[in-house]
Amino acid sequence: MRGILPESPGNRKRRMKSKRDYSKFYETITAGLRKKENASQLLTAADRLLAAVMYAAYPVLLAVTAMRGTEVRVTVLSYILVPGISFLLLSVVRSRINRKRPYEEWEIDPLIHREGMGNSMPSRHVFSAVLISMCILRQNVFPGVIFLILSACIAVVRVLGGVHYPRDVIAGYLIGAAAGSLLWVAQLLPFSF
Repeated sequence: MRGILPESPGNRKRRMKSKRDYSKFYETITAGLRKKENASQLLTAADRLLAAVMYAAYPVLLAVTAMRGTEVRVTVLSYILVPGISFLLLSVVRSRINRKRPYEEWEIDPLIHREGMGNSMPSRHVFSAVLISMCILRQNVFPGVIFLILSACIAVVRVLGGVHYPRDVIAGYLIGAAAGSLLWVAQLLPFSF
């Protein structure tokens, strides 16, 4: 093929070594879980439960905000538009990156079984959880911090489950926090709805 340089033996060895290293890393971090007979079911249940808590918290936050009589601008702009637009933008970028998931690239037996392929970077589960947590944090600090900790738990579960690399969940967490910081900026806009 014209214009493509052959892979050097050194690069190939490094690439193969890194693949063995991730498989070994995954095996090491899941070794304790794999000793339990129903580890896969427990981790899948934890993943679903944490996601359900996050996604249930969001409409509750909107309802509580509306009942408190908070300005419509706060509810609409901060808690609906910022997360909505951020989610759409992240989804577009993620589909363009289309990074493979760990179980696609390495010979690992993931504890959370997933049918989908690609779209691993950044983790949309973690991004969404952090963004919801930031909405809660904007309303009330203590529950917001609790939800940010739950978001970190989701990140850990997704890596232990083998459906994301650590870098995917870290990126999702940081991007979610950055998008969430826009909630404070939105309050400063000179117009209201």
